[in-house]
Amino acid sequence: MACVRKLIAQLMKFGIVGVIAFVIDWGILNLLVGAFHMHNVIAATISFIISLIFNYLASMKFVFKHREDMARWMEILIFVAAAVVGLFMNDLIIWISTYGMNRDAFVSQHAEYLLRTNIGKLIATAVVMVWNFLIRKWLLDDTHTNAMNRLRSAENKLSAEQLEAKWQNSFSHRLGVWSLEHTPKGWQK
Repeated sequence: MACVRKLIAQLMKFGIVGVIAFVIDWGILNLLVGAFHMHNVIAATISFIISLIFNYLASMKFVFKHREDMARWMEILIFVAAAVVGLFMNDLIIWISTYGMNRDAFVSQHAEYLLRTNIGKLIATAVVMVWNFLIRKWLLDDTHTNAMNRLRSAENKLSAEQLEAKWQNSFSHRLGVWSLEHTPKGWQK
């Protein structure tokens, strides 16, 4: 039960950070498309990157716990790689949302273009949010420490030894250990 409560609390924090990042993303997107008549995919890319910077800083401070078995550079690399996939999904969905609109009638259709861009942005946000949470939870969150704490506080089906063996063999842990072993000399781990 404590496990479910922690997951719900983490999802709520993720949601709050996500809502703030969305407001930043959506506001910049609408400013660039609405006021400056910028192409929606270019504007979406710019707004996404700006909100991503906020999202990384807030997520790693308030939502996900840094793993001691992973170098910070790997954490950033995973975050950026996942963000690139998220950006591709975001831009593709926004592009599809206005696909087929007559470019010659752009000025007369600007309100429809903006509306369709915003509908696409809402859909893209939902898709990318699920992607971000799953990939970050899997590769960045310190699930091992959380699992060991749950094991100490309640009866579990897995013993401490089984849980530790499972963790040691996980892709996430092996990637973290590899990153520590391959951190350039002089870099902070």
